[in-house]
Amino acid sequence: MFHREVGDLVPTDETPVRLAAAVGDLHRLLRRSTALRANRPLLPEAQVELLLVVRAHPDVTVKEAARRLGTAPNTVSTLVGDLVDAGLLGRERDPDDRRLVRLRLTDAACRRMADHERHRAELLAAALTALDPAARRALQVALPHLAHVATLVAHGDPGQAAPSSSA
Repeated sequence: MFHREVGDLVPTDETPVRLAAAVGDLHRLLRRSTALRANRPLLPEAQVELLLVVRAHPDVTVKEAARRLGTAPNTVSTLVGDLVDAGLLGRERDPDDRRLVRLRLTDAACRRMADHERHRAELLAAALTALDPAARRALQVALPHLAHVATLVAHGDPGQAAPSSSA
């Protein structure tokens, strides 16, 4: 997976593929397993992403949420309608600018998200306990680096073209 070059470990072409596969598999398995454990239907990823944006930015507008998600406002409007119907999102007209609609999580959404996070943490804790101590330490050491990789991907490389959205 790595080869030595001037004393540094340099990833081969296989590293990004394996990392993406492992992270993707873990994400999918955690989503499904957590939903089963919570005895709830799985929300579509787009709805979950919108709920996360609204949690991080209470009173966000549809236009701002769309910008943060990198999608069209009409797409977010559809998601908002579905989440309002499900009792997970509230929308209110801005008192200062009646053209704007502000989004907030409902109490039901806050409870659901907290429940989901608790179940996910329990599943991960059980899996990590099954690893040998050296593997757990290696993962612990890797966590800040994975977070940094996520930041680099989120901000993109200024010397590169924007990533394509295939798949």
